[in-house]
Amino acid sequence: MASQRIASALAEIESSTNPQTKLQQYNNLLSEITSTSSEHELGQDLIYYLDSVLSEEISIVAARPLLDSFIAVLQKLTPETQIKVGQHAVTLLQSRSSSVEEQDSQIREILSDAYESQEDYAAAARALQGIHIDSSQRLVSDAAKVRLWIRIVRLYLEEDDTTNAEAFLNRIKNLPSKIEDHELKLHFKLSQARILDARRRFLDASQEYFNVSLAGGVDESDRLQALAAAIRCAVLAPAGPQRSRILATLYKDDRATSVEEFGILEKMFLDRLLNPAEIAAFSERLAPHQLARTADGTTVLDKAVVEHNLVAASKLYENITTDALGAILGLQESGDMTAGEKAEAYAARMVEQGRLNGSIDQIAGVICFDSSEGGSATATGRHIRQWDAGVQGLAEDVERVAASISDAFPEFAVGQMVR
Repeated sequence: MASQRIASALAEIESSTNPQTKLQQYNNLLSEITSTSSEHELGQDLIYYLDSVLSEEISIVAARPLLDSFIAVLQKLTPETQIKVGQHAVTLLQSRSSSVEEQDSQIREILSDAYESQEDYAAAARALQGIHIDSSQRLVSDAAKVRLWIRIVRLYLEEDDTTNAEAFLNRIKNLPSKIEDHELKLHFKLSQARILDARRRFLDASQEYFNVSLAGGVDESDRLQALAAAIRCAVLAPAGPQRSRILATLYKDDRATSVEEFGILEKMFLDRLLNPAEIAAFSERLAPHQLARTADGTTVLDKAVVEHNLVAASKLYENITTDALGAILGLQESGDMTAGEKAEAYAARMVEQGRLNGSIDQIAGVICFDSSEGGSATATGRHIRQWDAGVQGLAEDVERVAASISDAFPEFAVGQMVR
């Protein structure tokens, strides 16, 4: 209920027959409301003010400048009052929005900001969704559409709502013009990576995160965060040639040693077995959706580690019993399946999908890893990677020794420099 003073003032203005005087009276009353109404009364007083301004008795031409003044006031209010008044405003404007689209969009942006400050990201996104962008009354450029849709995508991603986020990302993809603004292009790539990540398309997500980490005009700490995200997704991806390629790309990046995920990246790249302590430490840095359990009760990380360790074991053994392999992989007996049977199931699936060279003798309970077809090339590749890692380590040690000598004996170091 509006205060009695404001209700009386509005009744007096509505009874006026002079249009020019009426508009000035509305502006004067708006100033009075903002300066004299208490915090408790302010929201309701503004709602009554809007009801009067947007009544059928005032033409839309006369209402536009009054709405502009109202928007200037709305921008300065607290988020709680903005939400209360803004919700009422957009509801009132729905029947007349085609005539006041610019004002409607401004109010919705203010309302979205208020919701976002309250961490109600879904409501903030819905407020922006109501903005009319395909209308004959207002020309909206493709760049403005992209800016709006990118913001909606990011808001939905804050709520982990990838379905709605992807719907608006696809709108951007379907625009005839390309994104020219560097910042918008970067937000698009990052949003795409986050959606792929949430969809558990980890190989594609890793590549997109890596592209973001290489983008110019980004703070170095943000680039390292994107690189770390790329490594996490690569680790979670199914073992196979495609993952090996992205692991190689990430491992060879000079910045990789700067992130905490480098340890597990190095072991995966060099086909070394992962131990439970390393896996537990890595899992602490994963997002909730990356730790969600699948239909068989395991997590994506569990499956990725088992598959990686299976590939690593294939580089150490020519053949192995399924029971011994199950023990190496850390599998546990459950239900009607032994650890060996689980190891056999993993190996069979990977062999069938072409991600592991080998054959299984189910009667003998033995898995033979094939080293004849591509095996020698794989071993050579592993030795080359180990050699590269050794050379890199030696070069870093030499550089550290040289730096220590330079710090301890600067004059000697200067004298030995090549001119």
